[in-house]
Amino acid sequence: ANLQRHQNPGPRHFRWQLLKHELLIYAFDIHRKRMEKDLNELQTLIEAHFESRKKEEEEFISLKERIDNRRSERAEQQRIRSEYERERQKRLEDERARKEEEEAKKKADEDAKKKKTLTSLHFGGYMQKLERRSGKKQTEREKKKKILSDRRKPLDTDNVSDSALREKAKELWSWMCQLEAEKFELQYQFTHQKYEINVLRNRVSDHQKM
Repeated sequence: ANLQRHQNPGPRHFRWQLLKHELLIYAFDIHRKRMEKDLNELQTLIEAHFESRKKEEEEFISLKERIDNRRSERAEQQRIRSEYERERQKRLEDERARKEEEEAKKKADEDAKKKKTLTSLHFGGYMQKLERRSGKKQTEREKKKKILSDRRKPLDTDNVSDSALREKAKELWSWMCQLEAEKFELQYQFTHQKYEINVLRNRVSDHQKM
């Protein structure tokens, strides 16, 4: 009887097998749902990770662009500042050169005026000296001429003796010699004054060239 029950299971056995099968299906379904949930969560995490990476990359690119732009702006500002500084230095150098040129020109003009004044003083003093010397000699010549003129009277040969004529001839000869001597002295004085004036002109020219 026992062997027969074992070989021919009854309804209870079938129900147990059915329940066991249902439990397995239920457990599998729970496991499947859990796996799907875990997979969905993992997929969500992966998508969130990639979205975060994408956002970080976009932020990094934006930050890099801002840094590059700021670097370009700083470089442009530095270029403008350097250009302004070069122009400022050039203006200062030009102004300094202009002032130095004006000062040099002013000093040269003052030196030229001083040299001209000194030259005029020397030349004026020298000319006054020559005039005084010439005036003195002129006065002496005028005195001599007056004396000779007083001595030289119209000749009256009709009522003059031979000895008086000879004396008058000697006087005329002496007077001619005196004239020749004065002529020679005047020529010498003229030549000497001309030489001194040329020397003075050369000195003035040399002073002006310095």
